[in-house]
Amino acid sequence: MNEQFPDPYKYGKLVAQVEAMEKKIDKLEAGMEELLELANRSKGGFFAGMAVVSAVSALVGYITHYWMK
Repeated sequence: MNEQFPDPYKYGKLVAQVEAMEKKIDKLEAGMEELLELANRSKGGFFAGMAVVSAVSALVGYITHYWMK
C-alpha cells in the first residue's frame, strides 16, 4: 500500500526541480525574443546598407563609363 503514494520528500524535490526548470525556461524564452528583435532590427540596417552601396557603385560606374568615352 505504500507503493501507491509517493515519498513526500521525493515528491517535494521533484516539485522544486520543476519550478526551477520553469524559471529557466521563462528566461530562455525572454532571451529568444530579445535575439529575434535584434535580428529583425539588424536586417533592416543590412538592407539600408546594401541600398547605399548599390547607389554608390552605380554612381562610380556611371562616372567611369562617362570618362571612358
